[in-house]
Formats: sequence, C-alpha cells, structure tokens
Amino acid sequence: MSGRGRLTLAAYGATMAASAALLPLVKPATWIFTAAFVVGLQSLVGALTRRVPLARPLTIAAQLLVTVLALTLLFARSEAFCWLVPGPDAVDAFARLFEEGVNDVGTYAPPAPSTAGIRLLLVSGVAVIGLLVDTLAVTFRGAAPAGLPLLALYSVAAGLSGGDAGWLFFPLAAAGYLLLLLSEGRDRLSRWGRVFGGAQRSGRPGTAAGDDASVSAPARTGRRIGAVALGVSLVVPLLLPGLSGGFLGGPGSGPGSGGGKGGTISAVNPLVSLQNNLRQPEDREVLRYRTNAVDGSGLYLRLVALDQFDGTSWKSSVRPVQDLPGTLPRPIGLSQNVDTGETTTNLVASTAYEQKWLPMPFPASRVSIDGSWRYEPAGRMLVGDNGQSTKGARYTVTSLDVRPTAGQLAAAPAAPAELRREYTRVPSSLPPDVRETALRVTGGARDDYERAVKLQNWFASEGGFRYDVNVASGTGVHAISRFLKDKEGFCVHFSFSMAAMARSLGIPARVAVGFMPGTPQPDGSVSVGIRDAHAWPELYFEGVGWTRFEPTPSRGSTPAYTREQSSGGATAPSAQPSAGPTDEPSAAPSDAAGCTAQAKHQGDCGPDQAVGAAAFDDGGMPTSRIVWLAVGIVLVLTLPLLPLLWRTRVRARRLGPAGGVLAVWREINDTAWDHGVAPDESRTPRATAERLVRRGELPEDAAEAVHRAAGAVEELLYAPRPRPADGLAAEARIVRRGFRLAASRRVRLRALLAPRSAVRVVWATRDRVARLREAVRALVPSVGVGQWLRTRLPGARARGKAS
Repeated sequence: MSGRGRLTLAAYGATMAASAALLPLVKPATWIFTAAFVVGLQSLVGALTRRVPLARPLTIAAQLLVTVLALTLLFARSEAFCWLVPGPDAVDAFARLFEEGVNDVGTYAPPAPSTAGIRLLLVSGVAVIGLLVDTLAVTFRGAAPAGLPLLALYSVAAGLSGGDAGWLFFPLAAAGYLLLLLSEGRDRLSRWGRVFGGAQRSGRPGTAAGDDASVSAPARTGRRIGAVALGVSLVVPLLLPGLSGGFLGGPGSGPGSGGGKGGTISAVNPLVSLQNNLRQPEDREVLRYRTNAVDGSGLYLRLVALDQFDGTSWKSSVRPVQDLPGTLPRPIGLSQNVDTGETTTNLVASTAYEQKWLPMPFPASRVSIDGSWRYEPAGRMLVGDNGQSTKGARYTVTSLDVRPTAGQLAAAPAAPAELRREYTRVPSSLPPDVRETALRVTGGARDDYERAVKLQNWFASEGGFRYDVNVASGTGVHAISRFLKDKEGFCVHFSFSMAAMARSLGIPARVAVGFMPGTPQPDGSVSVGIRDAHAWPELYFEGVGWTRFEPTPSRGSTPAYTREQSSGGATAPSAQPSAGPTDEPSAAPSDAAGCTAQAKHQGDCGPDQAVGAAAFDDGGMPTSRIVWLAVGIVLVLTLPLLPLLWRTRVRARRLGPAGGVLAVWREINDTAWDHGVAPDESRTPRATAERLVRRGELPEDAAEAVHRAAGAVEELLYAPRPRPADGLAAEARIVRRGFRLAASRRVRLRALLAPRSAVRVVWATRDRVARLREAVRALVPSVGVGQWLRTRLPGARARGKAS
C-alpha cells in the first residue's frame, strides 16, 4: 500500500476513534455506523482524487460535495432532487433538523434518545472533523496539526457528558492520533528509500538486512515514545489530585463539584429546552406531588434563578455552593411582620426526567433528599453533584407560604445598596424604547409596588399582548424591543421583558425558571407535565424578599397580593383548578363577551381560543436567504483565488500521465514567467534553457533539470526517431523548486496568488471569441446582417417588396 493510502486509513481510524467518545451521549448509538459511512466515503473520494491527481483545493471541494450529497441522502432525501441534490426545500429541512437537534440537546440529559436532529448534529459534526483531519494529515501531509480537530472532538464529547466520557475513550482517541503520527513518519521515511535499522536479530526467519522490515527500528522507537507519552498522560493526572477536571476527570470534576463546603456552580441555561417542552405534541409527566397547601395555585416549582443579563441572554451567575444544610437560612429580606405559613410537599420525579436542578416550591426551608445535592444560597437552589440528577428522585420539601399584603409591598423601603446595584444592572445596549415604554406604562404610580403591578397587568391584560409558543425565542435586548412592538410571544418574552423593564426603573429583578403548579388528579395528587414548564419574573421588596409576578397571559395564576391592588382591595378568585374530576368540555365556544382581560388572565374565562394561531420571525433572516448570502460570500472570497486554482489545475494536467514533453516544457516556461522571467518564443529550446538559468539564477540541480528538459524537446522536434522521455514531470518540479528558492518572498507570493501566466486564460478566451466571430461571418455574407435577414426570412422579404 502507498504512503498516502496508509495515511488515509490512519486518518479515518483516528477520526472514528475520537468519535467513540460521543457514544455515551446518545442511546442507541447506531449513529456511529452512519458517521463511519459518511467519513469513509469522504476518505475514499479523497484517495481517488489524489491519485488522478487533482489540485488540493479541488480534492477538498470534491470531498465536501460528496459529504453534502451523503448527508442529503441520509437526512433530507425526500426534499432533494433525485434523493441526492439539495435544493431550497432540502436546505430548509436541514435547518429545521438542526434546530430540532439543538433543542433536543438542551432538553435531554445524556444519554439522550437518538432523534433525527441529534443524529444530524452528530454525523455532520464527525464528518466535518473527518474532513479536517483528512485535509491536514493526508492532503497537506501534516499529521501533527490534525490533532487539534481530534482534540476538539474529544473535548466536546467530554464537556457534553459532564466528564462521563469514560476512561477508555481517551486512550482510544490518543491511540488513533499516535497511529496517524506513526503512519506519517513511516511515509516520510519511505521517501528517502530503504531505511536500514542495523544488524538482523538472530532467530527471526524470513527477513534479511535491507528489507522493508528493517524499518522496524525507527518504528519501534516511535511506538515506545508514543506508549510513554500515553502512559504519562494517563498516570500523571491520577498522581496530582490538584489537577481536577481534566480529560479523565470523573463525573464530579468541573463546575459544581468538589467536596466539603467549597466549590462553585456555573448553570447551564435551562431556557434552551423550555420552548421545545411547550411545543411537545403530547404532554409527558415529569413529576407528581402531594401537598398540604390550602391553595396550590401559587405553588410554582422553581428550578433556577437567572440573575445576570448581558444583553444577549439571561443566565445564572457563577456562585459558591455548599453542602445541603438541615435547615435552610431564612430568605433574605423577609421580615417577621409578614404573614407566613409552612407547607410540606412530597415529590416524586419521573425516571424519564433528568435535570441537575431540583424542582422545589419557593422559598424552601428544609429539603429531605438522598444523593449528592449542593445548596446555592443566593438563589436558594439545589444542584446535583457528581452526576446526581432528578431521575426517579423522591424528596420532601418544607417551604414557606409567604402572604404579604399590598400595603406591606407598597411601604417597602429601599433595597440594600449592594443588592440593588447587582439586580438593577442592565446592559448599555438596552434600546431606549424599553425604558421609555416602562416609564409610560407606569406613569402615575406612587411606588415600586404599583409600578410592578402596572407592568404585570399591562403585559397580562391591558397591553394587547398575545401568547404564542411558536414565536422564535430571542432573549437579547433587540428581541425585547421587537417583542414590545409586535406583542406576540410566550413566557420567555414576557418574563424577560418585565424583568428588564423593572430593572430599568430601578426595581431589583431576576427571572425564575421551573414549572407551574400542575393539574390536580382524582387521587389527591398533582401531576406536573412537560408543558407546565414556565418562566416568570421575581422582583425584590425589602421586608418581603423575592416576590413572584405573573405577566404571561393565559398561563399560571395572578398572585393574590397583586389582585388586591388591581381590584380595589377585593381578592379575586384563585386560578387553581378543582381537585375533583372535570366535567365534559362543551363543544360550543365560550361566551367571552362579558369577560374582562384581568379575569381571563386569572383563568376564570376558560382557555384562550386565540393562543397559538400565528408566529413571527423574531426579526431573523430566512434560512434560504442566509444560505444564498453565504454562497455569495464564498464566491466573493473565492474570486481572488481563481488564478491560483486555474494555475494549479493546469500544472496538474501538464505534469500528469497524459502530459507530454511539450506540455512539461510549457509548464517550465510558465513557471519561469510566474517568477518574473517573461517568455521569449523566438529562441530555441537550448537558448531558452540558458536564458532561464541565467535570469532565474537557478541552483545547479534546477539548471541541470532545465537543460535535460530542453534536450528532450529538441530530440522530440528534430530527431528522426525520438526516444521516450521519462521523468520529465520530476524535472519540472525540480525547476519550480529552484525558482522558489532563488526568488524573494514577495515574488513567491505573487507567483502563488497572482501568477502572470494566468493571462493565458484571457488570451484563450479572446481567441475563442475571434473564432466564433469568424464562424458567424462565414455564415452571414458581407452584405450585412439586416439585409441577410431580409433575404432569408419570407415575411421580411414580402414586406420589403410591398414597401
């Protein structure tokens, strides 16, 4: 097998070995066979095009084309032409699958189900890495840089699995990379001829000194170095306990891990999956609970608080965590004067629900749960440690039922300066219309409480907003501005916008993510489904603490302390559904004529018939337009490289098996031209060779190669029976190397990117146009085109006679 063939197989093996680290992420792992097929097809096309040979850019383009065709066949064949050629429909199908894949990645904890979107992400990602490895290691013969994409692939796998990629996969990926390096080393050695490794060991039959087996000496050295390096990479992290979170770190390494009472957590934004949960065609139960709460309408199950707004998204801050205490500290800012009760809730999470954040009523005062859970005091959240998740968890939460009055909220003093500074921070990129709208909506309010209630009621009932889960879930400052203009969205838009507007008014605010109270069952339990996923704002009032508001129309329940304010002191009925069996729904639409907007938000008017009717693009560009724009950008960037591509292709054709003596001689002359020695066709081949050597200042080996090529040309042109000329392509390569060595860097760069001989394309085009013009003139007599048409066309001839 040739050196390139071995390199191709080694690159393929290294890619698949590194891809094995992704196997624990998805079950079943049958996607690996699809990825192996696509990468194998890539490698095969690369091997064939390199044997032609094609220019390197053309080889890469052919591999990329085959990859796109293979992915189209596997994932979008029903929308493609002839199952292979992608069109606009196939591009839209790919975009839809990619979006579903990203949502699925955020929805499911490893091991995730093998959905079509996840398979597309995995297969296309491995194919991209395979193309990079093949390009670097085989096409450009640089195996060492090929380790970077392999490392990136393993790092992604280890990161997504939270360190659970397993100890076996790192040695496997490292062994694939070492095999690639060994194959490249053997290929480099083979270019120097046979390598003699010394005297033959006695007792080894079948080999003799000087055979290829003698290469085993450097090969053995390479294997020893590789084995030692791999051993060091495996053993040293184990001997250094301070180096945690490495490639072989266990599940507990990384954020959120660590023993004792220290450590930090960096929350993965749970909003990635929220919209996808709300769009599920069938509701699936994530947990079930029983509670002794008298009114369960406010028993929201909170996962995490998002308290950092950087202008692009809301996310949870990196904060210290500690061991779960027996009794949680009293909520910050909660005064003894506020009426509170104690509620106990027993919860059981589904075995299909895996989440590192523990759903709990807020604010919890005691949590009884088995497993490795850590407590984050600022957000009063519990996060799983060492791979701990909610899967099948059974736990009991004792929480406070905080019942402030409207008067207490209205009389709340200013929040502490540090808290106010942290939770009223807004990015400088926040559009001015957000604060202007907040000031307009809250005009006439006497205090922060009235401002908060006005904001809530404006979003929920008075501002003309419509709940629509199909709206794209943009979370940045411009998405908020568009939401305030278009007035369509779901809980993410409502909670983020109200929190941002409250902060712009100086009210401390954050966003909580979790689940609504759920649906009561006949047996007295309450079932919480995936469609109960929700986000809501929490605003801080000194003396009460973090307080829930509900700006999303037709979702959740309006807190009693805000209904007090909006109804003149009379508390409106709760939106909690009845605990008994529900009646059969009526087939006739409900009469909503006498139902106020506020009552609709409180759930007293039945479901909103208009929910989910339309969607808007969130200001994003259509996928097809993005694709065509990307194609245009690629074309614009490729135009300056056209001379390089043309010159590379011409050189490959001239020096290939089909090229002859004259083709090689033309290539030598064009190489000289590219390096500043203009051609002179009036000279003989011998005189031309002397001129090229003199003007190009060629070294000795290149000068001899030029004279040998000139001699072959003279023999071909003048000898009665010219002898076959072998090895002229190698002579041309020696000449090109000589010109490059003798030229300055600027001349070399000009010869590469803007070769002077590329003007032959212009000459050839001009000659074709001239020949075409001559052919037209041969068809059309010199009497003129108009007269010729009148003589040839019957209608024109008749009109000419009539005139």
